Amino acid sequence: MTESLHRCAPHRCAWCGTDPLYVAYHDTEWGVPEYDPRALWEKLVLDGFQAGLAWITILRKRETLRAAFADFDPAKVALFDDADRERLMNDPGIIRSRAKIEAAIKGAQIYLEMQASGEDFSEWLWSFVGGAPMQGRRAGMGDIPTQTPESVAMAKALKKRGFNFCGPVIVYAFMQATGMVNDHIQPCFRCEEVQAMSGPA
Repeated sequence: MTESLHRCAPHRCAWCGTDPLYVAYHDTEWGVPEYDPRALWEKLVLDGFQAGLAWITILRKRETLRAAFADFDPAKVALFDDADRERLMNDPGIIRSRAKIEAAIKGAQIYLEMQASGEDFSEWLWSFVGGAPMQGRRAGMGDIPTQTPESVAMAKALKKRGFNFCGPVIVYAFMQATGMVNDHIQPCFRCEEVQAMSGPA
């Protein structure tokens, strides 16, 4: 009986609440190590769009954002012109912030510059955590920091490259989401599952 109840209502990190979209994100995506460079760039852009907003807002608009930004293909976004900028500013399905739109376009251009110079975006980002997920081992939500020395270093390096909306708090949220750090609290059923994902598939 107890085992059955556990399967029906597993213990989760409290931040996802009960919203089905948020719960699904927590259960299937958040904290899973991501090594694909394009996917990492997309998540970095989305975290930038989140600045000043709740993450659930981004989740609800994610598919519309993907459609608006050519499935976050850096090669396509880097070529966005003034007509694209106005199209985006008039799209009610996305976050209509000119500064964030400009940051996404500029970020795509920087991504391509790095690629052209032989730098792998994924390897570069993962180097800030030694190439493997860090295990937070948090006992509760109160133990989770908003930034760390690693996120400060990554944010500084991203800004030096020319990326925007990438302060240490945003970057730490990005690191949590992409599995660079496992911040599922230890009572959460995903903590051990994510911990087992120690390297790329």
